[in-house]
Amino acid sequence: MVVIRKILGALIILLFALPTLFAIIWAVGLTKAAVSPEFVSDIPQQVIAETPVLLEEIFEDAQDRDFVSNENTRRWFRTAAEVGISPQKLMEEIGLLDWMENELSASLIKVGDILKGDRRARTIAIDLLPLKAALGHEALDRYLEAILDRLPPCSEDDMDQWMEAYDRDVDWFELPACRPDTELALSVFRAERLRMLNDMDDEIELFEGVRYPSLGISRSVTLFSYGMFLIPALFLFAGAIIAATSPASFCRWFGVSTIVAALPVLGLAFIIRHVTAWGLKISPFWEPGISDLEELVLEKIIWIPDLVLSHLFGEVLSLAGTVCIIGLVIFALSFVVRRERRVKPKQQVKRVAAPVIPVALEPETPEAEKSKTEEPEASEGAESDSDAEEVVEKEKIPLPPPDPAEDEE
Repeated sequence: MVVIRKILGALIILLFALPTLFAIIWAVGLTKAAVSPEFVSDIPQQVIAETPVLLEEIFEDAQDRDFVSNENTRRWFRTAAEVGISPQKLMEEIGLLDWMENELSASLIKVGDILKGDRRARTIAIDLLPLKAALGHEALDRYLEAILDRLPPCSEDDMDQWMEAYDRDVDWFELPACRPDTELALSVFRAERLRMLNDMDDEIELFEGVRYPSLGISRSVTLFSYGMFLIPALFLFAGAIIAATSPASFCRWFGVSTIVAALPVLGLAFIIRHVTAWGLKISPFWEPGISDLEELVLEKIIWIPDLVLSHLFGEVLSLAGTVCIIGLVIFALSFVVRRERRVKPKQQVKRVAAPVIPVALEPETPEAEKSKTEEPEASEGAESDSDAEEVVEKEKIPLPPPDPAEDEE
């Protein structure tokens, strides 16, 4: 019976408890990370603050042969540097930096407050019209004209490439670094910019029609997701209570099963996090046709996806580690609780009488019957004699000694 119960409890744990606990650790960890204020608000603000610095570094390194081997691309950046306007100054002039640091950052702060529960959930609209106005600013046209004026004249082949660029989508740095007709160059630039602006919406609305309790979206979602742990906990409890034979055995079954489910999550999250980051770093070497400039940009911004991965998988690692610790604590309790075993009732030993084996008797002869009749008579006579002797002995009374005076007479 005990073996059957252990097998049944082990099947419940293996088939139901472990898979559900494994899946819920992943789901809760990623959900908690995705709706956290740090992920939605703090990380984007950090990226906004670092953007001008990143552009400056890319602008400087793109002029170096060690980073960009293409001479045409390096000539574009060297000529832009001769204008004397840095990327950060240009962003300030067209109003892009002001929009990023003020309106966009303020909207992200509101998003973080709603997720924390410090602000009521309501629709937040991020206005993209200032971004469109910044990208269409006249200062960009003047900056491009200043760069073109410093380039050498185009040859006939270069002019043909400029003419083709007007009708198709082309990377700006793939164009020959030469000075075509100014109107033609501005037309190509404006056509490319117009295609990009048409693909952009005028605003982005967040939390439209969303209503959450005062706890905040992040806390509400987190509490709900933590409640999902009741499902594997019930399976673990059922499997452990069926398979256990004592309180200590229950703690061992429950604790070991919890650790077995959480350890794969811990190892898998660690491996995926580092393999993904490593894959992003080596992806330029496997991507066919990637340019040196694109590789340089990816190298400069690699910290952004790495930061996102660290936050996402960090929550999963933290949650899996917590579950492992809980399992270890429960397992350690098995050495503290009483180790009473379920005592089986003593079985009463039934005494069975030995079977009587019948013996076949031989028929008696007349002489044997006669001896049997004589023996009881003899024994009866002996018994009567012995009884008479006992009576005589009992009736014998000791006589007094003779008187000497009577003897003299």
